[in-house]
Amino acid sequence: MAAAPHCLLLLLVLIPTLLRGVVGGSGAGGEARKTYIFRVDHSAKPSVFPSHAHWYSSAAFASGADGAPLEPLHVYDTVFHGFAASVPASRADALRRHPAVLAAFEDQVRTLHTTRSPQFLGLRARLGLWSLADYGSDVVVGVLDTGVWPERRSLSDRNLPPVPSRWRGGCDAGPGFPASSCNRKLVGARFFSQGHAAHYGLAATASNGSVEFMSPRDADGHGTHTATTAAGSVAYDASMEGYAPGVAKGVAPKARVAAYKVCWKGAGCLDSDILAGFDRAVADGVDVISVSIGGGNGVASPFYLDPIAIGAYGAVSRGVFVATSAGNEGPTAMSVTNLAPWLATVGAGTIDRNFPAEIVLGDGRRMSGVSLYSGKPLTNTMLPLFYPGRSGGLSASLCMENSIDPSVVSGKIVICDRGSSPRVAKGMVVKDAGGVAMVLANGAANGEGLVGDAHVLPACSVGENEGDTLKAYAANTTNPTATINFKGTVIGVKPAPVVASFSARGPNGLVPEILKPDFIAPGVNILAAWTGATGPTGLESDPRRTEFNILSGTSMACPHASGAAALLRSAHPGWSPAAIRSALMTTAVATDNRGEAVGDEAEPGRVATPFDYGAGHINLGKALDPGLVYDIGDDDYVAFMCSIGYEANAIEVITHKPVACPATSRNPSGSDLNYPSISVVFYGGNQSKTVIRTATNVGAAASATYKPRVEMASSAVSVTIKPENLVFSPTAKTQRFAVTVASSSSSPPASAPVYGHLVWSDGGGHDVRSPIVVTWLQSM
Repeated sequence: MAAAPHCLLLLLVLIPTLLRGVVGGSGAGGEARKTYIFRVDHSAKPSVFPSHAHWYSSAAFASGADGAPLEPLHVYDTVFHGFAASVPASRADALRRHPAVLAAFEDQVRTLHTTRSPQFLGLRARLGLWSLADYGSDVVVGVLDTGVWPERRSLSDRNLPPVPSRWRGGCDAGPGFPASSCNRKLVGARFFSQGHAAHYGLAATASNGSVEFMSPRDADGHGTHTATTAAGSVAYDASMEGYAPGVAKGVAPKARVAAYKVCWKGAGCLDSDILAGFDRAVADGVDVISVSIGGGNGVASPFYLDPIAIGAYGAVSRGVFVATSAGNEGPTAMSVTNLAPWLATVGAGTIDRNFPAEIVLGDGRRMSGVSLYSGKPLTNTMLPLFYPGRSGGLSASLCMENSIDPSVVSGKIVICDRGSSPRVAKGMVVKDAGGVAMVLANGAANGEGLVGDAHVLPACSVGENEGDTLKAYAANTTNPTATINFKGTVIGVKPAPVVASFSARGPNGLVPEILKPDFIAPGVNILAAWTGATGPTGLESDPRRTEFNILSGTSMACPHASGAAALLRSAHPGWSPAAIRSALMTTAVATDNRGEAVGDEAEPGRVATPFDYGAGHINLGKALDPGLVYDIGDDDYVAFMCSIGYEANAIEVITHKPVACPATSRNPSGSDLNYPSISVVFYGGNQSKTVIRTATNVGAAASATYKPRVEMASSAVSVTIKPENLVFSPTAKTQRFAVTVASSSSSPPASAPVYGHLVWSDGGGHDVRSPIVVTWLQSM
């Protein structure tokens, strides 16, 4: 449940760091407390207790765990059954032995994966999906994030019909956030701070001198941006200080928004609060949940220990589509997060819009970069150029705080290496030291991937190659000089999409038979509404306030998929979450706006693979009518978890229902889950594996015949399909087929997977495309 609004007033906490010393407090004997999430068998509740909350806090429950009555932080009763509580480790161990407790895991901190994009997805006014779905007006999108700034035009309810009568949500009033903040657009707003307060100490709800609100109001900006990316109302004359001018609107501009504040500025998101957000959102009646959150301890947890996977399963099993961000740790292999097969895991790609800047060197050479700087330009003034890393060490090269000498950089353009601190914070360091401009240079970790930033001084970002050239010029030239010209907004950029360099990559480190990410969506330089509590850089020292901001990350890609799902749910209310994801995947494109293979921003010239983009870039012009879908139900997910070796009691933590795995399903493979992509893993040399899929005809024609086409990038793999045709009729709406993948004697090494695709075509415009990935691993 949400925190009571009287707990705290508007917080203006002026402390330099989080209160580490008070985290969790202490238990008996001085033993430190930590927050744990306990999964409880809800059927074990004695009938004498009117609710599970009464039972959990009773002496009767405590007597089974050798202790005093508990004070739960959260009670979960929709997507999960159990509670969260702050207790000493010894008490947690005792609770694990309680006869009604099925599982317990420690609370963790997770991180946020931080106007033209709808058109780039193939949406057009008065045509296709927007028109047929009435822009999503009957759908509610729940956003688990940092809250919302309700006064923004993107959250206006002008011309919207009444709130759907089935909606059960509410508006949690709090300081500066009256219940009247909600309207026919923002239909719900709640906040969850109990886990955060227990972890950091109540006084640390805001940190690092920041403003925070004990209400659904967004002090960070991330939540307002993601919510309005998914479902922002139409806002004319939108821009970020002149950049990306035009009409701003979400992917589903008439869909309703319900904001669930589970993340707090500067302090991340606690698992216990995230799970509470899922629980409340589903109880309120959302249709789609958008979660631009991931991480944790940096290691992929089994699904039964992952609160996002657990909460999402509870939502999906009740018909709610859940989209999650893939993470921003690209281009590192196996960096993708949010791996559960019932989630839609979204990577990021570019769109055909850019914000170019040009560096002109004293010798006449010109270098390309990007920037969102909107202040006074340099007006072609040639200025001294300086790289502090040449003599100042690592911290100086990164322009860390107090690392550069004002007497050396004053009046100069300073080159700073990317990494270790926020990009915009480096500009503030340079400005405070007397520098007049900055060039932010990528290193090997970021390659040529660039994102724009609303810098506090004239500044631009350049790729690794340009950065090396620039630093060489500064080091080897007597009196090096340069200037920066800012070019504004350019549209029609080619190639696009390109996989963003930061977008997390596969393979799936937990279950390689499930290809992740599922697809990519626009996630680079995305314009959407912004908080009124902080400037566009997010720095406390930035005094600017803007109605809109431009951000990049898989956090921005995820709500594009959420908005897309809202439109599909409106157009096809009978489709399951799996069917919606299937439509998005099988109609995704792997070619750019030049008609060539999608590339990788991190390595120009390299063709991206399904490990980078999954099924491809979503295309809503096609997803409305995919022809066939690959549907998945609860029983299928249970069979999948059995097949990968999960014990029945572990599966029950996720499903909330008794499970009995058949003895024959203990072979560790997940390839037979009816997933729209096909990932086959061989352990060793010559092998053959057959996977089964079931296709459901959702096309307008009840009678249709589909023929297969397979293309593989290497002769090391052969693929056969049986039967050779899929014939659908009014009485045969589903058809099964087998895909047999065989490796030859010249199997490539484990470092060289083979990619391809299967396409089922009906000859009438439906091409149902599934990526195929074949990987060789060492024998288990």
